[in-house]
Amino acid sequence: MHCAAVDLGASSGRVLLGRIGAGELSVTEAARFPNEPVRTVDGSGVSRLHWDVLGLYQRMLGGLSAAAQLDGAPLSSVGIDSWAVDYGLLDAEGALLGTPFHYRDARTADVLPELLDDVPAERIYEITGIQFMPINTLVQLRSRIGRAQLDHAETLLLIPDLLGYWLTGERVAEVTNASTTQLFDVRARRWSPELADAARIPPRLLPPVREPGLPLGAVHDEVAAHHGLPPGLPVVTVGSHDTASAVVAVPATTERFGYVSCGTWSLVGLELDRPVLSDGSRQANFTNELGVDGTVRYLRNVMGLWLLQESMRAWRLAGQDHDIELLLAEAGRAQPFRSVLDPDDPVFLAPGDMPARITDVCRRSGQPVPDTPAALTRCVLESLALAYARTLRTACELADREVDVLHLVGGGCRNELLCQLTADACGIPVVAGPVEATALGNLLVQARAAGRDELAGLPEMRALVSRTQPLRRYEPDRSAATRAAWADAERRVRGTSPAS
Repeated sequence: MHCAAVDLGASSGRVLLGRIGAGELSVTEAARFPNEPVRTVDGSGVSRLHWDVLGLYQRMLGGLSAAAQLDGAPLSSVGIDSWAVDYGLLDAEGALLGTPFHYRDARTADVLPELLDDVPAERIYEITGIQFMPINTLVQLRSRIGRAQLDHAETLLLIPDLLGYWLTGERVAEVTNASTTQLFDVRARRWSPELADAARIPPRLLPPVREPGLPLGAVHDEVAAHHGLPPGLPVVTVGSHDTASAVVAVPATTERFGYVSCGTWSLVGLELDRPVLSDGSRQANFTNELGVDGTVRYLRNVMGLWLLQESMRAWRLAGQDHDIELLLAEAGRAQPFRSVLDPDDPVFLAPGDMPARITDVCRRSGQPVPDTPAALTRCVLESLALAYARTLRTACELADREVDVLHLVGGGCRNELLCQLTADACGIPVVAGPVEATALGNLLVQARAAGRDELAGLPEMRALVSRTQPLRRYEPDRSAATRAAWADAERRVRGTSPAS
């Protein structure tokens, strides 16, 4: 069967054609397009950051049209996944009210303390199990209290649900993404009226929830005809949070595994069968997001390759366009552990001159300033590897789990230096791949929804991924000198972290 996976990330989007059969799982990229934020100035003269969601919808349709032309076989279904927390608001007639805000917009910077004055952090975590971040949907909504847009809204749809609505007319909230909003009861698997009240939003805004792997609806006839799609093409609710789909395609052969879904953000954690809602988990700011087949993604966000992506953008604007492969090769030869930092320092969250901010953090912590792009890249990658090791270790302690292997999936698995540094920092093997984990997980859920019995559960899906996708294993350097060097680097990071 042939399915289309729409996979939207924070910096780019793709539409991929997937072929799924007995012993077959492959993808062909039908379209790739940038996903760049749009900066505007509001009526008060304040700069605002938005998503070009209409442009994304148009480019998605173009990608689906291209996918329908590949191979000459009709599409069986479509699934959509994207990043989390951001949303669009619809009025009573179903029209979009305004342009969705970007989670990096500064309007939420001071809102969380005000929210916690109304509802204790302990209570929010007891209900949702979600880590506290200024980007969470709950905080975003709280920042809009009293605004005309929110007052006139009838329905809130997260980004993949909004795109699915424009395809089918169905207004639902897919569970894996809904669980990231900090408005969702993680044990009851439904919206929390208490937290909707805390955000001061009417309950009508929150649409019915739907589990992944169920039909959403058929593509509108007019849309299908205009873009060359098969009449009645089904849209399936996959794990619409991209990490939920990526974890489906982790090629694990044992339950004793951890994972890093590595892209603009890195999501580091474990797959569990129940949430961890202890006070220790709350204080460590771990999150319990729902996964496919009743699983829980117990993880923590790490800032991820955003630091390197934004650095390369800054260099490009300054007229220094670096080839990433050459840059990584030079970073591999650079002096190790010269400077390290906490990639989750809030100073790195917003777009801007990332090299200057990294330089400033190193200078203020008394470390050598990275004086070349290679040195700065080495600093970022070693800091990420330390963050992965720290996060995985804490997750295992809080969940009372042991892991034997760490799976690194997503675009970051092509970064050989990062993979080896991560194995060394964690002290366990890293299995890198697949690169297209999110799209593959999306496709596998679609295939099962179409009745492929050989994909009955996650073990069967993962076995197919393991048999069909290229993987690479990185063994850690367990020498005493290497372990001591990583331990010393971790002590220095604790000295630079604003949380220390």
